[in-house]
Amino acid sequence: MKKYILSIFLAAVFVPLSAQHKVDRFFLDMRTSFHQETIDGEYSSQMVGEYLNLHLLGHIAPNVDYRIRQRLNKKVFDERNMFNATDFMYINWQASPHWNFTAGKQAVLIGGYEYDAAPIDVYFYSQFCNNLYQGFTFAFSSTYTFAQDQRLIFQIANSPLSLGFQNVYAYNFAWSGSVVPWWKTIWSVNFVEDQSHRMVNYLSLGNHFILPNAILDIDLMNRSGFGQRRFLMSDYTVISKFIWSVGDWNICAKAGYEKNAAENVDANGRAYDVVIAPGTEYLYAGCGLEWFPLGRDNLRLHAVYYRDNVDHRNNFDIGVTWRADIIR
Repeated sequence: MKKYILSIFLAAVFVPLSAQHKVDRFFLDMRTSFHQETIDGEYSSQMVGEYLNLHLLGHIAPNVDYRIRQRLNKKVFDERNMFNATDFMYINWQASPHWNFTAGKQAVLIGGYEYDAAPIDVYFYSQFCNNLYQGFTFAFSSTYTFAQDQRLIFQIANSPLSLGFQNVYAYNFAWSGSVVPWWKTIWSVNFVEDQSHRMVNYLSLGNHFILPNAILDIDLMNRSGFGQRRFLMSDYTVISKFIWSVGDWNICAKAGYEKNAAENVDANGRAYDVVIAPGTEYLYAGCGLEWFPLGRDNLRLHAVYYRDNVDHRNNFDIGVTWRADIIR
């Protein structure tokens, strides 16, 4: 671990010495909380460090950039996935004003704003995001920018339904853009193999609405295995998030509902969806406050509460998130 951090540090120091190579940003961000919860009436609490991330962004040529994000508080090595703690480790080539190509470890291209958000900015997740085996895998992506802020993206990735590298893949096609200036989108169609080489289809529609002093996100996801009796609204997720900004404060609310019908199993009784189990009906909701006393990029204090209907969990967190810039 020390050798890995040292190598990153040396890269940050010596790479800028090249005329072509440039480190644009090098920083750490962290989140820690006082966590309290009751599950079926039983209380527990602890002080926890939730995230410690190292970020390195730069260029090795004017049209070739790279990005690394390493979670320093996550198990680094797993025999099935030696880059388990690495979210991003990719290189991106801007081949022309319209085309760019990305190779390396990156987010699997599944639509939705909850899924797309940086984990350090999410206080509680849907079951889909919580149970997905891996949201970041090695992949190749090609992006076509056909108008300002309008992109079509195709990606071939190691499957997020595999535990590591198991010869199973995901084939993803997405539109990241906007319908009108105040309605932005991350919509995707995904064909994802599980570890048994069965294919499941995702239709994921992430919608981001920009309102006066507020934002509203609405994510819709439909999942269907090939052979599943009902294609639409038999296995799905609906998520809504609202943030109202008042000066240095955010007032936040979020709710989600996920359902997978008990009938969604194959002839052998195996679930078509290995992330959300058949028979699941999950409802969760919460609210919170965020305060930015030193600017929105530097320091954030939060108080967040949520409850679900499965564990009857009442969760309350008070915490702080901060960033330390080393090179900017």
